[in-house]
Amino acid sequence: MSTSRVHHHRHHRGHLIRHFLLGFSLTWLALIAGTPSIASATQTEHIILVVLEGIKSSSLQGDATPTMARLAKDGVVTWSAQSITPPLTVSAMASLLTGLPVKKHRVTAEWETYDFARAFMRSPTVFDYMDLAGGKDTGVFLMDERLYQLVRPEIYVDSQVCGYSKPQCTPETAAIYIKDFLEKITSEKGYGFRLFGMPNLLLVHLPTAAKVGQKYGWDSQKYSAALTSIDTAVDQIIQTYKEHGVLDKTMVIITGLNSGPLRTTQDGAKPVSAGVPPTDLDATIPWIAWGANIKRNYPITQPVSLLDTGATIMYALGLETHTEWDSHAIDDIFQAVPERQTTGNEPLKK
Repeated sequence: MSTSRVHHHRHHRGHLIRHFLLGFSLTWLALIAGTPSIASATQTEHIILVVLEGIKSSSLQGDATPTMARLAKDGVVTWSAQSITPPLTVSAMASLLTGLPVKKHRVTAEWETYDFARAFMRSPTVFDYMDLAGGKDTGVFLMDERLYQLVRPEIYVDSQVCGYSKPQCTPETAAIYIKDFLEKITSEKGYGFRLFGMPNLLLVHLPTAAKVGQKYGWDSQKYSAALTSIDTAVDQIIQTYKEHGVLDKTMVIITGLNSGPLRTTQDGAKPVSAGVPPTDLDATIPWIAWGANIKRNYPITQPVSLLDTGATIMYALGLETHTEWDSHAIDDIFQAVPERQTTGNEPLKK
């Protein structure tokens, strides 16, 4: 064989190897594309806020919740954030929405019992501030009828409740409703909704774990299945944002109102078949953020309160954070300082 033929053979073989490696790389990229991995300093335009109940931080680090465990690993997390004390559902949600303690928003323990004659909560919420500071809209999906009176009907808030009175309301059906809602409000056909585009904030309340834990036990198979159901719903919501082409501009926050009982049967306590006394509820909650402009693989070392959630949402969107809140933005979690947004209605500073 001549030298020129040998060189030609080697060149042809090298050409084939390069094609193979290129094809392999493209195939690999296509495979991992199905798993979101946002790590850019892109300005946040949309936020998904998932609010859980009855889920301890340790439960989000196991095999039952692979999606939320991945978000915690790839984003920022603290497993020791604090809710209010006692961490009652309605009072805690009111504190999350207003950035205020119970003594200021005055949604006390009596709100745990739904009263149709009761007026809406009077304190302004993050929804109100988002509209005032930047004309931003909010979509709300609640799975507890008692929370209805925390969300006043406004043109910038579209809220839906599918609660305990409807057994068909599960985390999976909530994810389906949200998918249908987003498809309709972005279709430019109206459908009677208040919003006409992807909401700047989507609040999703998923209390199923607490309900199942109280009824069947916090160490039961049904409780574990509830965790998986919630995790699947979170993944489906994220995939819906990906389908709408806005995931690269979306920040995801996952936190809780409470983490269920302070002790479970594994800790030596008696099984819980009914409700848990308020004094026995765990106020230590997870707080996870992932997505646009969020640092990667970053453990939050500063103290985090449930009350800080609203201020952090405002900061992420570049909106004015209101000083009357008893809270502060967790600004250390961002890759870059968010670009300031404004409606132009603020008074000029001298």
